[in-house]
Amino acid sequence: MSDTALPILYSFRRCPYAMRARLAIAYARQQVELREIVLKHKPREMLAISPKGTVPVVQLPDGTVLEESRDVMLWALHLNDPDGLLEGEPSEASAALLDENDGEFKHWLDRYKYADRYPEFSAQDYRSRGCEFLDKLEQRLVLSPFLCGEQMRIPDIAIMPFVRQFAMVDKKWFDSAPYPALQAWLNELIAGEMFTKIMKKHAPWQQGQARVLLLNFAYG
Repeated sequence: MSDTALPILYSFRRCPYAMRARLAIAYARQQVELREIVLKHKPREMLAISPKGTVPVVQLPDGTVLEESRDVMLWALHLNDPDGLLEGEPSEASAALLDENDGEFKHWLDRYKYADRYPEFSAQDYRSRGCEFLDKLEQRLVLSPFLCGEQMRIPDIAIMPFVRQFAMVDKKWFDSAPYPALQAWLNELIAGEMFTKIMKKHAPWQQGQARVLLLNFAYG
């Protein structure tokens, strides 16, 4: 553990699970020690506390380890939630939406993004299956600016990184797809200060290097 007694966050900048963990930590105004990793060369310190080797991983000062992004989000926001992201949570509707995102939609997203690894069907076929979830999001966002109503809630920051990844597979197609409400929602969140700050690039962490702190949605 760090001698500063700060929580340690192992993260990978482009991983959508790590993105939503960093977003929640930022919205919660929590200070953590950020350790950016390289997936092909995972630090032994991370593997020692989380052998499954996926990010995000948070190690708390008392030794508790959080290995799932949704657990990290809830931990951070239960400490401090000034923007009310947890208001009305948990709800069955939100839980079902997150489960579908993390389950079926992520399944089709991976196949769409890496269609050459899954030659059973075409990229367009995989995209069509993923669009079943996008259709549901569009229907919600036609009715309100955020997925669960008039205010941003935890499903917005938990799902956005995955929709962003889906959109980036073929940005030209996505920008012309019949999802005006979803496109506006995604663009607003991506352009926001929070997302811009948590996507700042950092060199991979190495043992003994100077700490990088994530605090109040700013690094320094």
